[in-house]
Amino acid sequence: MDKKGNFLKPKICVSGAAESSHCGPEASVKMEELGREVTRQGGILITGATTGLPLWAAKGAKEEGGVSIGFSPADTEAEHINFYKLPTEYMDFIIYTGFGYPGRDLLLTKSVDAVLLGCGRVGTIHEFTVAFEDGKPIGILEGEWATDEIIQTIIEKAHRPNDKIVFDSDPKKLVAKVLELVKKDKEETYKNYKRSNLRKL
Repeated sequence: MDKKGNFLKPKICVSGAAESSHCGPEASVKMEELGREVTRQGGILITGATTGLPLWAAKGAKEEGGVSIGFSPADTEAEHINFYKLPTEYMDFIIYTGFGYPGRDLLLTKSVDAVLLGCGRVGTIHEFTVAFEDGKPIGILEGEWATDEIIQTIIEKAHRPNDKIVFDSDPKKLVAKVLELVKKDKEETYKNYKRSNLRKL
C-alpha cells in the first residue's frame, strides 16, 4: 500500500501456449486483448518471456502503454536468446531465473497476484495447478480451444472447492472479474496487517 492508502498495482500473469498452432486464429487476437485489458484496468503484465500467446499478451500491454515483465528459464540474456531462442520484444525487463521451464513456471506463478490462462499446453496446466495450490485468483479465457474444458475437468475431479476461479470468453470481463478477486485478497491482507500492528502498540 502506498502513502496515500492505495494498493500496489496488481501483478497479473498471463499464461498460454508458446507454440499455438493448435489454438486456432482467435487465440492470438484474444490474448493481445487480454494484455491490453490488464493495462487498461491498472495491472502490470507478467509472462514467461516466451514466444506464442504470452508474447501477444505482452504486445497488447506495451501498445496500450503498460508495463511488461518477463520471467525467463535462462541464466542470462545470452542464454535466453541463443539457447532457448526466446524473444526480448515487448518487455520492460526480464528476470533470468536460471531454473529451466519448470522452475521458471513456479517462480513466475508465485510472484504474481493472479493468473490468467488462455489456450495452452502442459506448461499452462502446470502454472494453473501451482496457482490453484497457492490459492491465487485464476481467470480462464474461454474460446475455440480445449484448454478451458480440460481445466474445468481438473477442477471437477480435484474434489477441492475453489471460489477464486472464474471463466469468461470476453477478455475485458475476465480481467475485471479477476481484479475484483485480487482486490478482496489485498483488502484482507492489509486488514490483517493493520490488526497485527495494533496489537504491537
